[in-house]
Amino acid sequence: MPPYLINCISPKPKREAANRCLSPRLIRWPLAVLLLIFLGAAQTQPVLPTAIVLKPIALPLSPKEFYVADVIDERRERKAVTYLIPSNSNPAKPTPAQPVDLQGGGLNAIRQFIRQGMRRNTTLRPVVVRLKECQVSETAGTSGRVDGKVTVTMAFDIQNEGKTVRSVEYKGGARYSRLASQLTVVEPTLRQSLTDALKFLNTWMEQNAHHTEALALGLKVSFKDYTQNTDPDTLFYNPKNPLTWSDFRAQPRPGRFAAAVFPSFAYEGESKTINGVVHLTITMKVFVVRDASWVRAGRDDYGLNHEQRHFDIVKLVAERFKQKIKPSALTVEDYNSIIQYEFLESWREMTRMQEQYDSETGHGTNQSGQEAWNQRIDEDLRKFGIRK
Repeated sequence: MPPYLINCISPKPKREAANRCLSPRLIRWPLAVLLLIFLGAAQTQPVLPTAIVLKPIALPLSPKEFYVADVIDERRERKAVTYLIPSNSNPAKPTPAQPVDLQGGGLNAIRQFIRQGMRRNTTLRPVVVRLKECQVSETAGTSGRVDGKVTVTMAFDIQNEGKTVRSVEYKGGARYSRLASQLTVVEPTLRQSLTDALKFLNTWMEQNAHHTEALALGLKVSFKDYTQNTDPDTLFYNPKNPLTWSDFRAQPRPGRFAAAVFPSFAYEGESKTINGVVHLTITMKVFVVRDASWVRAGRDDYGLNHEQRHFDIVKLVAERFKQKIKPSALTVEDYNSIIQYEFLESWREMTRMQEQYDSETGHGTNQSGQEAWNQRIDEDLRKFGIRK
């Protein structure tokens, strides 16, 4: 701006006003007044850094159970990480907080901070950090000071067997008070808040990795057969205690059959995580419901054998079910639904096999068919070590 203003004045009558200014007059302003104008304009501009540099440091933790595989941005507010009051703000009428982002952008700066500060051992469990909130907000305090609040919220997801398991969430932060002219406290406070979040993750992993199922790195399966016949209404399968006619307690039903037995099977599962491995124990129950089984007449050994073979068939199906439940076929995250699926498939197999058995033996009336099934069942029972 030149040290003068041109003031255009036309001395001509209105009819000559169309002519341009012919004799401009210089209006000079005192130099001191101009300097005050310039200085006043400069003071109205907020004094803030263009970006906050998040300093890379070696973090005071050495993870032994995980490494950070990635950082994902889920913040609602992504314009800037910090909202700061300018250092030249008038205490009587402070300037509103202005957005100042981290150098390189909030997500990139925080991702770089974590990668440079933490050891990456890719043989450990990969963890994905979901950055849900990271913000520094300032307000005018008393006595010309500025009050700051840091809020950090992170969620931590564990990647296991190609799937992501959500584990735990952290919410923390800090507060500070600074002189209006000093901004040096902002970055260290933010850095410490991020460090605290990662310390929380490290502590949580160390406390939970060895006995929390979601963090397990392996799975072992063992089976037990329930053979304790303490329930008066239920006979559990035991090669040493086959069916007797006294187990048929229901009232006979009308029809052409002399007897009917109702065998079935079920399982109960129990899991414990020990040293990062899920130990799954499955208890198999192959049983006959006594109060649903009945006999009308002809209580001979031949008829009892036919009913016993129905019981044996269920036992064989249960043994084949066990073979399907191997660690190689299961996942730590989803083993329960896999077992349930295989159980339903085995249940269908049991139904088909029982129907085939009755069809080919004529419900016990076809003696040659019955003998063929007797041999087939005995051979399979020996394969599974149930009979010698």
